[in-house]
This record gives sequence, C-alpha cells and structure tokens, in this order.
Amino acid sequence: MTGLARVFIARLTGAGVFDPNGDQVGKTRDVVVALRTPPRAPRVVGLVVEVPPRRRIFIPITRVTSIDAGAVVVTGLVNMKRFEQRPGEVLVVGELLDSRARLRSDGDEVTLLDLGMELRRTRDWELSKVYVQRKMRTGLRRRAPRYMVDWEDLEGLALDAHDQGTESLLATFEKMRPADLAQALHELPAKRRSEVVAALDDDRLADVLEEMTEAESIEVLGKLDQERAADILEAMDPDDAADVLGELPEQTRAQLLNLMEPDEAEDVRRLLAYDDYTAGGMMTTEPVILGPDDTVADALARVRNSDLSPSLAAQVYVCRSPLETPTGRYLGTVHFQRLLREAPGTLVSEVVDTELEPLRPQTTLQQVTSSMAAYNLVAMAVVDDGDHLLGAVTVDDVIDHMLPDDWRRRDHEDDTGNVVGDVTNASGAGHGA
Repeated sequence: MTGLARVFIARLTGAGVFDPNGDQVGKTRDVVVALRTPPRAPRVVGLVVEVPPRRRIFIPITRVTSIDAGAVVVTGLVNMKRFEQRPGEVLVVGELLDSRARLRSDGDEVTLLDLGMELRRTRDWELSKVYVQRKMRTGLRRRAPRYMVDWEDLEGLALDAHDQGTESLLATFEKMRPADLAQALHELPAKRRSEVVAALDDDRLADVLEEMTEAESIEVLGKLDQERAADILEAMDPDDAADVLGELPEQTRAQLLNLMEPDEAEDVRRLLAYDDYTAGGMMTTEPVILGPDDTVADALARVRNSDLSPSLAAQVYVCRSPLETPTGRYLGTVHFQRLLREAPGTLVSEVVDTELEPLRPQTTLQQVTSSMAAYNLVAMAVVDDGDHLLGAVTVDDVIDHMLPDDWRRRDHEDDTGNVVGDVTNASGAGHGA
C-alpha cells in the first residue's frame, strides 16, 4: 500500500478511482465499514464507487493499492454488479456523517462532521479519528467548538436519532449534478433519504426530481406536505411536472394543481390534456420567445441564461404578441449559429427560418423523431391549428420517451456477465449479488 496512511472520508468523496494502467474506473462515493464491539474502531470493508452510467459498485479495500489526495488506485478485477449493503455494514457518508454520539470523558453530545480512516497493516484500514462538533449548552450564542477525537473516545452512537443532522452530507452532495444526486438519493437508506429531501431547497429538489422516474418522484412528493409538494412542482419544468401529476390519482392531482400558482398550474393543465407520446405531451411550454422587433443582441442575451438546457438554448422562436404560450402567431425559428453570424443590431425577423415546418401537438413520437433526424435539430416548435406557438419539443425529452421507463436504474452489464479487469475478484464477492 502506498500513498496516505490516514484519509478523511468526506474529502475522499468524489476522488477518481484508477486501475493499474492509469485508466479511470469511476469515482468514490462512500466507504463501507463494519461496526465492532466498543471501544474497538470499525473496520473498513471497502469503497462504494460510481461507474458509468451512474451505477454504484463495491470494491473491497483489499483491492486498493494506493490512496492519495484526489485519487484511489485499485488492482485486480472489478465486479460490476450493483452494490447492495449487507447486514452489519454501515455507510460512512450515508449514515455516519452528522450522526450523534457522546464523549466518554464528560458525556457531552457531539455531532460527527468527518471521519478519518487509518492504515494499520497492509491493506487493513479502520476508522481512527473523528472530527466532531460539541453541542452548545442552552443560552450560549458563540459557535460550538469543533475538534478531533479518537474513535475510542465516543460512545452511544445514535445512528437512528430522529434529530440526526444532514449538514455534512449536503456539503458532500453540493457539487453533484442533479442526475448524480438523484442516483445518490436512490442509494441512501430510507430515513437518510427523507432527511436530505427535507433539507434541500425547492429549486435543487425540483432539479433532482426531474432526473428520477415518475414513480420515485411520486414517492418523494408523497412524503412532503402538500404545500411544499406544490411549490416543488412549480419549480420543475412544466412537462416534467405534468409527467408526475399524470401518474397521480385524480383527486390528489386536483389538490396539488389548486395549490400551485395559477399561471404555473395552467401550463401544466394544458400539457395534461395531451397524450404522453405526442409532441403536445412531450413539449415544454417555456421556450425562448421573442417578438419580431427584438434584435440578435436580445436573443443572445436570452440564450445565455444558465438555467436553460443546451437544447432549449439552441434556438429562439419568433412570434407576434403576446409572447407567453400560447402566443400570438408563430413566425419562425432563429437558430443559435445564425445568431452568432449576424450583427448584434439585426432584427430577428430578418434572419428567421420560415421554411422549417413546425410540429402539431398530436404529432406522434415516431413522427417527431423522424422530423428531428431529417433536419438535424435538437428542438422543434409546436403550434396549434391557428399557428399559435404552444411550446417546443427538445431532443432530451424525445430520448426520455424512447428509452424504457426504468432506463435510469437498469444495469448495463457487458456480454460476458458483470466483470471487467484482469484477475478475479476473490474478496467481497457477493456485495452486488
């Protein structure tokens, strides 16, 4: 074993995992430990590693040859079956961070902010140090002190405490993309998942729900009070909110729509009127819309919005007033590349593409796919019989509807089974079984 002899696990999260040739296998997401009779420190069993496409696998600690800042090197074969937690095992990030314990010295309550694992013998790691924050006594306003203690100094670890915090876990998740955070939530124990969901702000949670299956989104929303559930549905893209609401019982759907802001609810109600696998059912009602007197500079300013997906930012739609969907008469589309070639003061009405035939809301998924492929487009306008712009269908929504419902969770194993590498995985077999 080379590299560091002590590693703090919250900092290890996200570190790249590499094979002996230097090729990246995945990223570290958690550390699995086995609790032992106090005061003996927990033994490190292995790492939970995220490999493409967002599958979490188990790598035994005996396969780790080096841990340095930001990099883990492993040797041998990697079992690609999905990680499943065994009885008696604990996830450090998922379950230990932010849990509470008492100090043996004075009985004071502390919160675990980070845990250090230490190499005792060759490839034999155990938790040794704990970075803690002491609970402040009533009436004191200064910041609670934080310091390092030995694992043996703790007792009464409260893994199941109802007031267990989530500060450190949220800090670990802060830089994750919504799709990765959705996967991380899926892997957490139910209680921890509920705590993280409660602590996320509405916009962040809305982004995460958009990356989940409808069934998972319904499960999350069902554990929230209806006022907050309605706020989160408002923050979601209308087409994603409609997909979730469309799976709910009629009474629940009506209650949530009534709690949403009228304008937001109206967009969702319009989408619910269309079949799922049509342009109307897939479209978003919030594309970039400009009037004919707006300029190229105006259009570029709008598509710079970081909240827009790349496919929505790829083109703007020119319409007569009013410019909120359903709009006035649709005039045509201006593609992003055309905007880059024109002078900033040019009117968008002078560079609009009027030859591209828009979609109708009843256009089927197959017809939408064919049109996008024929014209090499990542988004297309949807208009009604009166040529009013209703929204736009983007390629990401088309792909979502073409893939199986469980594509986000489906294992993508190779033809030989579930293993990649150069030698057999003799340790830890069965974690993914």
